[in-house]
Amino acid sequence: MKLFLPRSFHSSSFMATRKQPWQPVPNLFRDRTLVLSVYVSAKCKPAVVMQPCIVARSIAFFWLVFFANNTYAQQKDSLQSISDTAALQNVTVTAFASQLKWKDVPASVALLSKQNLLRYDNASLVPAMNIVPGVRMEERSPGSYRLSIRGSLLRSPFGVRNVKVYWDDIPLTDATGNTYINLVDVNSLQSIEIIKGPAASFYGANTGGAVILHSDDNKPFKKNVFNAAVSGGSFGMFNESAGWLFGNAKFVSNLQQSHLQNDGYRQQSALNKDVVKWNSRWNISSKESLSFLAFYTKLHYETPGGITQAQLDLNPKLARQPAGSFPGAVAQKTGVYNETGFAGVTLRSAFTKDFGNTTSLVVNKTNFRNPFITNYENRREWNYSGRTDFHYSYKSGSFGLQANAGAEFQYNDSYIRVFGNKGGVPDTTQYKDKVHVTQYFLFAQLNMNIGSKLFIQSGASRNEIRYWYNRTTDALQVYPKITNSGPTVSPRFGVSYAAFKSLSFYGTLAKGFSPATLAEVRPSTGIVNYTLQPEYGWNYEAGIKGTVAKNMLDYNASFYYFNLKNAIVRRTDAAGADYYVNAGSTIQKGVEVWLNGRIIHDGKKLIRSLNLWNSFSYQPYRFNDYVIGTTIYSGNALTGVPRKINITGFDVKTKHYYYGNITFNYTSSISLNDASTVKAKPYHLLQLKMGREFYYSKCNVNVFAGVDNMLNEVYSLGNDINAAGSRYFNAAPLRNYYGGVRIEF
Repeated sequence: MKLFLPRSFHSSSFMATRKQPWQPVPNLFRDRTLVLSVYVSAKCKPAVVMQPCIVARSIAFFWLVFFANNTYAQQKDSLQSISDTAALQNVTVTAFASQLKWKDVPASVALLSKQNLLRYDNASLVPAMNIVPGVRMEERSPGSYRLSIRGSLLRSPFGVRNVKVYWDDIPLTDATGNTYINLVDVNSLQSIEIIKGPAASFYGANTGGAVILHSDDNKPFKKNVFNAAVSGGSFGMFNESAGWLFGNAKFVSNLQQSHLQNDGYRQQSALNKDVVKWNSRWNISSKESLSFLAFYTKLHYETPGGITQAQLDLNPKLARQPAGSFPGAVAQKTGVYNETGFAGVTLRSAFTKDFGNTTSLVVNKTNFRNPFITNYENRREWNYSGRTDFHYSYKSGSFGLQANAGAEFQYNDSYIRVFGNKGGVPDTTQYKDKVHVTQYFLFAQLNMNIGSKLFIQSGASRNEIRYWYNRTTDALQVYPKITNSGPTVSPRFGVSYAAFKSLSFYGTLAKGFSPATLAEVRPSTGIVNYTLQPEYGWNYEAGIKGTVAKNMLDYNASFYYFNLKNAIVRRTDAAGADYYVNAGSTIQKGVEVWLNGRIIHDGKKLIRSLNLWNSFSYQPYRFNDYVIGTTIYSGNALTGVPRKINITGFDVKTKHYYYGNITFNYTSSISLNDASTVKAKPYHLLQLKMGREFYYSKCNVNVFAGVDNMLNEVYSLGNDINAAGSRYFNAAPLRNYYGGVRIEF
């Protein structure tokens, strides 16, 4: 049977609409990888030099697998030359309802396209998110993720806190302030926007920023498009997904299914995850559309727990070991079981040419079980959300105005039962709690274009949150109790000035506000803390964005200064259970730089595209005023935040659709306790992926293979900060491999 290559192809870049004829093989490297910086640390050189033969052998192996044989494709080149139409400055950003080009938005906004998300092993968001400067996503074990933006990890032992997450126009973060980011399948996302710095003026309670996940609801290039992928790798990793995209002028439907399993690198670290997700858009008329988003996720992952430095050096595969009267993670069968059904609907209406509304309604239910070292938690959660946004626009000559006003309301109803844990089985009842959390905010925003160069954005929100607790097993009958946070007003002001067509300056002034989440007010100790105060602070930021040399180089550099008051910090008791305190104030100032150079873009040459990019974050964060009892932590490095992160990437695609991606990540040491007496060592992470695209019997086929941690470094990708018993470390896998195939037809 004869294989042949398509005649033309196009970029499926971020937010692009598919109005072109079907062009089956996309160019993975015209989509702009979102990364920053020019800094290359001298500290990374020794690690590369120390193991040259390992690196050489690995690269040679993948070169032979993918590049040695050209007999499966036509040798005649029938492709048109590549036109650079996907320059980042032309990409429209939805953050803060601006609908501006990336260059003109007065905020630090990062964009990850579909190709960025699938640049690695297609199983996790972690490596793709980490190429964005200022963003750090950690993985303590497969399925156990943490996400921070500019240091917000300080209060997040697990999950996502202090960062507001939306999926399309729908809140994914619940009323308690928690986000189950591990319910999301990377294969079901089209793109991601990341807003860095306080975004409370438009997105509600947060000081870390906001993340907007985007589904694909664009009309497909033909009526029915099917896709499937399967991959496998080291430590029993198996990843399978399938999808069906249907569309016509009135209706678009996208159904996705995926299954992921992994035996895990460490003891007690297996993962099993099944996801079914459906999103659609119905164009009711020229003035109204209705969008749907629904998913069901069944997730189980084991939690190995932290180990000491001595145990890490002896055997990084160990789970938490028995200590004193406390058993280990294996004996207690520690883990998380999460079964969630989520459904949301969004109505977009245009009342007139200039006036309209977007309203979303959400309901979801979560059954959550967590066998831990000292207890077994069983939780049932119902969450309800609603958001409405009225928008009005006016334009006269070179003056333009857009006004937004609306509200968001969220309600959480939780029934929490905590038992003893007897080898992974619930034992005697410790206590039972009923909790209701209500959170709402009102917001208003004004965007103004003054002439062709100046853009001004100002907005504010009014936030309030209410906790209602009732411990039904309490014999003293001191419950129920009610606590409130707010109302708090969070303003934001931003300005952008386009000095030239390819150069813009921007500045922002914003206040963030973030009350303690339910998991912090009622931590795993089971002791409700009514004294926790919301953290808040002002962020000052200035930056520059643009392109040079006819879009050959995109760049973004920014400096920010964030003074956070009442910072919430995690601490642990002797059993390893967490609790939280307000840690005075912190000074979080830093520099972020991103460069992306398109060195070659010519469809007629052997090397069709060659990109070199670099991402750099400098984060010398400090505790400013932090005293607990007689212990003074003021002046110490902020716990859990690396001072420097530098990531360099290299992307190449050849005439015959072979491609290769190389990523090198240098992360400096990380302070692991508030006293700054224990630090995680710096690490150097080298990743490689190679593959080939071809067209076979009306199918687009992408065959790929890769290797992670090529330098075989022992490092921890998810440290437990302020850990009891010096159990700080959760070892990441040593050198590991993966391979697979993706098909679309």
